[in-house]
Amino acid sequence: MAKLQVENIYQKAVTEGLEHAISLERFQRYLDWTQGDKYRAFELYAFNMRVSEALYTPVHVLEIALRNRFTAVLSDAFGENWFTHPSLNLSETQRQQLDNARKDIIREGKTVQSGRLVAALTFGFWTSLLSPEAENLWQQTLHKAARQENGKGLTRKHLSKPLLPIRVLRNRIAHHEPVWHWDLPLHHANMLQVTAWLSPAAAKWSAYHSNFTQAWGKKPVL
Repeated sequence: MAKLQVENIYQKAVTEGLEHAISLERFQRYLDWTQGDKYRAFELYAFNMRVSEALYTPVHVLEIALRNRFTAVLSDAFGENWFTHPSLNLSETQRQQLDNARKDIIREGKTVQSGRLVAALTFGFWTSLLSPEAENLWQQTLHKAARQENGKGLTRKHLSKPLLPIRVLRNRIAHHEPVWHWDLPLHHANMLQVTAWLSPAAAKWSAYHSNFTQAWGKKPVL
């Protein structure tokens, strides 16, 4: 897109009051970051959209790899309906998440099957299986889901430490919140690293299709 055309788009955003569609409260944060300069605030808002979009691919692949590796290991240990096995010792919150997923499936007029239930569970559910309370589950079963590149195993903390902020970042992106001021290169690298621990093939696929580096390289000068 020609530079003049881009400038016209941002200038029209200023003159036509685009901030009202975005919401004044949401846009005010961008105005604060640009010392009240509307034109630059819209540039920053657009940049936030682009990097959020660019992070979707590595988040997508990581979430799929995490839930499917955990499901494979749990199914091997407890059977296809692993989520009903008492040995899991799920918390009340986790049981509620499972119940909500079942209700969503039924609401869609479908039968509750393990594959559908796995797909309906949130990223928060899967990361909760790495909480301190799940240390025994990790030691006995879930440790088989991930491995370092050198073949050595991982501790629960080793896997959970980068995943928790990634989950928060994912949710902020999903709710269209500002994320540009985070250390996104670090989180992007962590997404690829955790994915590699779960599935080297998935990590290579994610890295090939991710355009985060290009998007981040166009960060506006504030």
